[in-house]
Amino acid sequence: MTEPNGILIVNKHSGVTSHDIVGKVRRLFGTKRVGHTGTLDPMASGVLVVLVGRAAKAAEYLVAETKQYRATLRLGLTTDTEDTTGQILSRCDSLPSKEDVKKACLRSIGDIQQVPPMYSALKVNGKKLCDLARQGVEVQRASRNVTIFSLDCFPTDKESDYILDVFCSSGTYIRTLCADLGKVLGCGGVMASLERRKAGDFTLEQSHTIDELEQMTIEERWDRLIPTESLFASLPEVCLPEFYERLCRSGCEIYQKKLRVDLPIGQRVRLASHKGDFFALGEVREYPEGSAIKSLKLFDLG
Repeated sequence: MTEPNGILIVNKHSGVTSHDIVGKVRRLFGTKRVGHTGTLDPMASGVLVVLVGRAAKAAEYLVAETKQYRATLRLGLTTDTEDTTGQILSRCDSLPSKEDVKKACLRSIGDIQQVPPMYSALKVNGKKLCDLARQGVEVQRASRNVTIFSLDCFPTDKESDYILDVFCSSGTYIRTLCADLGKVLGCGGVMASLERRKAGDFTLEQSHTIDELEQMTIEERWDRLIPTESLFASLPEVCLPEFYERLCRSGCEIYQKKLRVDLPIGQRVRLASHKGDFFALGEVREYPEGSAIKSLKLFDLG
């Protein structure tokens, strides 16, 4: 067998880190070349995109994705982590009506500003915020723009709890969304559960739990790997004739006029071989003699 190569969609279980999942996948596929995109908190479950083999080289080039989550908002409580795993800071027995909660959710749809939580993997001056928070250090975090495309709210049997179905831009913190809704409603709020149901085009229906993967044969696991090209499905494809393919694989730029294409400067593309097989991620750049496509990263070594 050659080295495994592709995308594995894991249904991460609650109680483990994303890094723990990477370690298990390394063992199951017999390779150290494993990475992931879109970290999930230990308490969270759901879609974790794991990159196996040469696919791991794609992580730094991935385009921004949309995400879909199902979360539980618990009102009447605040914590230092903005979820139920943290230290309780305040309680409130006066809870808003269902109508007020739904109105607050509707007002959160669109472009909003979020301040990243201290308990997050975001780095400031090279240090993870969560590591600083555990040391009792709090630093200023700049707010950033995120987009909530849709936010549906459903009451539960528990007066304080609501189910939130969130469709949002990458980089949105659902814990912070819950905390901000609690602030707006004047009673405080935290995230009590979180399941990621979709990351980009990858869905929960495509995913496999670690337990399921452990029960499979090696061949069955390999069959679950999705082609690396799927990570760049939204990018235009440029198919190179055999001569230009060889030049491109050697690191040469290929002028657009020779390929009879006209893509804007900065456009990233899927580069396909003369046989139509994906082999590299490329980018259109400006050169003295005109615009040309140059490979950024080879995924099929040919």
